[in-house]
Amino acid sequence: MNLHQFAETHEVTNQPPSLDGTNLYRIDLPLQEWSRRFGAGWAESRIDAYGALAGGPLMEAGFLANQNKPVFVSHDRYGHRIDLVEFHPAYHELMRTAVEHGLTSSPWTDPQSGAHVARAAMSYLHSQAEAGSGCPLTMTFASVPAMRLQPDLARQWLPKILATEYDPSNVGVAHKAGVTIGMAMTEKQGGTDVRANTTKAYPVGASGPGQAYELVGHKWFCSAPMCDAFLTLAQTDKGLTCFLLPRHRPDDTRNQFYIQRLKNKLGNCSNASSEVEFRGALAWMVGEEGRGVPTIIEMVAMTRFDCMVGSSALMRQALTQASHHCAHRTVGGKLLSEQPLMQNVLADLALESEAALALSLRMGKALDHLDDSHEAKFARLVTAVGKYWICKRAPG
Repeated sequence: MNLHQFAETHEVTNQPPSLDGTNLYRIDLPLQEWSRRFGAGWAESRIDAYGALAGGPLMEAGFLANQNKPVFVSHDRYGHRIDLVEFHPAYHELMRTAVEHGLTSSPWTDPQSGAHVARAAMSYLHSQAEAGSGCPLTMTFASVPAMRLQPDLARQWLPKILATEYDPSNVGVAHKAGVTIGMAMTEKQGGTDVRANTTKAYPVGASGPGQAYELVGHKWFCSAPMCDAFLTLAQTDKGLTCFLLPRHRPDDTRNQFYIQRLKNKLGNCSNASSEVEFRGALAWMVGEEGRGVPTIIEMVAMTRFDCMVGSSALMRQALTQASHHCAHRTVGGKLLSEQPLMQNVLADLALESEAALALSLRMGKALDHLDDSHEAKFARLVTAVGKYWICKRAPG
């Protein structure tokens, strides 16, 4: 008897076909509708091109980046402290693609009606492929309004923050064509109450905006510790103040910025969230002394907007997977999508997904028209309310 004939025990049937390689923009009628309605019709070819990337190579890179988590390397083989985070090449592919397509810069470098909507639409597609890289992308994008409050630092940093070149090398800013920016605010005793922060800032020479300080303290949550610089908060004689803290000093030596450990997380695995300490780390004051919260809120408002976009993206991808499955899976002789109860489930998911997207892109329209007092008030309100509601609904 030839036993090899029994090696194939069954034929796999009643499974949905693969979605690999699908252009995520072309299958998303709500995204097409709302991006056009809110002023980004002129960018349709750019959004469409990113939809092809998101459903193809970026989707594949997303799986690899999360299967191969970042690794913290505290010392080199000779015993020198180096505080590096090593990433899988797929993570760098995700970052490079996003930066080169303007996800960190386009509304600032090419401001026009629909610019924030177009960029949000591409971020929405990117986040469906992989969400963890969205953290440094968002913070780099969101740092611009805060940096503009300190013109001398902005002249030095903004050309490289806004560059469409991704450079992950561990060197000083002077040697890089493009940089990424992170944020470190939360401390153990304060949580979201940043006014309880105990990190102290000591002037190196003259004090005040734009001047150099040394920071001593800890941060319980520093997201994306491989960034080139961080907006952070520390106490001065006049209260909580915002600072820009680079990973390297002007003489190219490493700053006194020490990673304690990476966070062990349930999701968002590709992003290296961390705990850090400042042991006399050199930093420069951004904005008015003692007004750290209003200064960094310029950044936080934009990160809240991206939380809306990113959570909407997760909802959309969940809907895409569910509806695709139900359109091809047969139960009881009928497609799941033809079953009345399943239609109710999918309809609820579709309504909530589109509502989240519509609110997010409407927020983008407001950001494109902040010179209108009504739009400015709308943006100020919806960044908080929209983030709260969409992020609350996304897990469900």
